[in-house]
Amino acid sequence: MFSTNQEKISTLIIKTALDNTHKKTIFSKCSDKSIMRAVATVRILKNNPYMQIEYFHKDNKATHQNIALSDFSTILNIINNFNQINIVLTFGECEYRRSKSGNDTLLGYDKIIADKAEEKVKKIIPMGNNNEKQYILNGNEPFLVLLGVSDKNGRVYDKKQPKFRQINRFLEMIRDVEDELPANETLRICDLCCGKSYLSFAVYHYFANIKKRNVNMSGVDLKADVIEYCNSVASKLGFNGLEFICEDINKYHTDINPNLVISLHACDTATDTVLHKAIEWTTPVILSTPCCHHELNHIINCPELAFITEHSMLRQKLCDAATDALRLKLLESHGYITAALELIDPDETPKNIMLRAIKKKNFNINSEKALKAKNEYETAKHFLVREI
Repeated sequence: MFSTNQEKISTLIIKTALDNTHKKTIFSKCSDKSIMRAVATVRILKNNPYMQIEYFHKDNKATHQNIALSDFSTILNIINNFNQINIVLTFGECEYRRSKSGNDTLLGYDKIIADKAEEKVKKIIPMGNNNEKQYILNGNEPFLVLLGVSDKNGRVYDKKQPKFRQINRFLEMIRDVEDELPANETLRICDLCCGKSYLSFAVYHYFANIKKRNVNMSGVDLKADVIEYCNSVASKLGFNGLEFICEDINKYHTDINPNLVISLHACDTATDTVLHKAIEWTTPVILSTPCCHHELNHIINCPELAFITEHSMLRQKLCDAATDALRLKLLESHGYITAALELIDPDETPKNIMLRAIKKKNFNINSEKALKAKNEYETAKHFLVREI
């Protein structure tokens, strides 16, 4: 017999595959010990959508199985063979776990269903069965050449392949939230702690050159030499709507509140400054990938979690996750629909969590839901950091 939770996730996988909101499902802890894990994605075969499952075996071989989306029983049987299943959708994630005793639990499912019912979710286009990744950028864009990602022939340098994939993945996430931005007016965008500004140039190029939008974009960073370099590149490219400003983001002021705030790897509490600025500006869309998380690691004081925090490596992982979860809860208390998403393969960089926040329309900060989120945020902070 199958459990209700297994039937729920089987239905969820099929429905989200059919409506193009399914990104991938990761199966692990298989009852067949020769299988390490499996990854399911939607593929188009002979113009029909299928669930393609790639099994990774302990002998380093990989095998594939294609399943019709109408084949509920086969998908359910596959689910029954794994004790942990992570479903990654365009609008969130949920996780299924089954213990050795057979008891199972489903984490995040109710929020997924609520978000799907409450808000318009984002669609993706399933790939064909040729494993060839279709990127938004192809490598020969002039800004990639000037920034040293590609050579003059448009070939991406081998050492820059991870950066190229990262830029494209970020643009895919931009595309996912594009409908949340104003359709006709000039787009106001801020990249805070922009650094060398790969993303500033990519995002400006996407909206100004690919989508043919009017863009007013600012990159802000403290490094004077980097800012001077970025302004010179923008001038060479004729990116007239893109400027770079040398300033502490804590002191940065903009006369026009941005429609979009982005940030890639702002160090430690700089990410918090980015989010607070965006909240202050009531920015409709925020995309921020944090970097290091040192602050909580230095001040955490939680006896209940001492069995974790006494181990330095586990302590840091806990603080990383807790810090980002607190950030999302803070954003939620200010009227944002939030998600923590995978930016790029963790094998390429451990700094791969994207915090996405989309402002709700007509949000009342004094509503019961907002006050509940604020209380949860304050309670969680107090739990992690007790006064000595």
